[in-house]
Amino acid sequence: MSITLVSNSYLEENSAKIRAKPVPWEAYQRAGYIVPEELALIKKVDRQTKAKIESLHAADGQTYSLLYLRLLKKLQRIDTQSCVLVLIADALTDHEERIPWFTTASQSDPELPYGPLLRILESQDDFVQLKGAQILTVLLSSEKSSLQSQQLTPYLHTLSAFVANTSPHKRDVAVQCLEAVLPRPECRKAVWANISLVMGLVDILKHNPSPQMCYQVGFCFWLLSFEQDVAEQIQQKFDIIPLLVDVAQGAAKEKVIRVIVSTFRNLITKAPQANLPAMLVAQLLPFTKNLSTRKWTDEDILEDIQFLRDELSTRFESLTTYDEYRSELVSGHLSWTPVHESELFWKENATKLNEKDYELLKVLIKLLNDSEDALVLAVASHDLGQYVKHYERGKKVITNMGAKTRVMELMSHASADVRYQALLSVQRLVSQPWAAV
Repeated sequence: MSITLVSNSYLEENSAKIRAKPVPWEAYQRAGYIVPEELALIKKVDRQTKAKIESLHAADGQTYSLLYLRLLKKLQRIDTQSCVLVLIADALTDHEERIPWFTTASQSDPELPYGPLLRILESQDDFVQLKGAQILTVLLSSEKSSLQSQQLTPYLHTLSAFVANTSPHKRDVAVQCLEAVLPRPECRKAVWANISLVMGLVDILKHNPSPQMCYQVGFCFWLLSFEQDVAEQIQQKFDIIPLLVDVAQGAAKEKVIRVIVSTFRNLITKAPQANLPAMLVAQLLPFTKNLSTRKWTDEDILEDIQFLRDELSTRFESLTTYDEYRSELVSGHLSWTPVHESELFWKENATKLNEKDYELLKVLIKLLNDSEDALVLAVASHDLGQYVKHYERGKKVITNMGAKTRVMELMSHASADVRYQALLSVQRLVSQPWAAV
């Protein structure tokens, strides 16, 4: 695993410019920042040909790795830091066997190698930040011992800022860095604990990224889905399943579909109860049936597709109409499916919303309060009216839960459909007699 693990055109172009720039090494020595021995070593590689630098690294690589890290620790100027970072990256490029030169530097100085590199991440210079993240990723992903929070926390904090940044270079580098470190269990746990970082990945998928970026972010979610906690909670926290279904349905590249299908398999295998309902509501079953008829260059994808199809089919066949409604409600993606407008359904099932201390009724009211989707608000308003119509104590329950006020507010919503459904519900709330207490 070499430095090419994280590659980016911005880094490559700027690295080429920095290799040709002079650095006042003699001035640093006169000022006492570096000693004569360090000056002699750095002058041998300063603005030299790739072949000459390679021969010096091959002959005395451990000495040079310590030199670079110590210079990074001592020197603060952006141009100097940039030069040293490029020298480190060049030393690592296509040379996996050199990584231990850097990761074992703590034997000479306990602050090395991570102390100076983590401080570099706080730089105000984009190139220095990105180059530091690139090098850190190689070292962290190759580290023999378990990574500690003091190493991971600032590193992931920086990646989170990169992901949220408008710069495509920063997002690109951040996602590549995550792809490289997420195979490590301690990194998966640390990333999952960083809510803003996971939200940033979700947000990338919501804004129609390139096929390559779709694949890379999907790969990150696939790696995350190997963690039990992630599989159990990711749908509830981030509503990821319908988003991934949308991405897969619009994907032109087979590898995008493959990585998403593999993610779904993990989610079903590790946490079926948490994920199958949302998958059914997101119409994943008909999509998998469609996928199973296609020709694939990677035959392994067929096994995953068949697994999804079988699990979803079994779950679908065992569903009652009320189970379907419950799945839709819990998913938060309400639409005008037949159950909503069936008088028979509401006559038979309205009181079931009271079970387990009004568990599902509270879900319905939460959607009314929190959703910004006009379709969800219209359907939820309708359902609340049906509940009141078919359960004689419903008006008092709804009023006590504060939902009556919210439905009245929705009578002035921008959407005509929301206004209409809210009006019908308010009429039922007002006209239904109070039930005896």
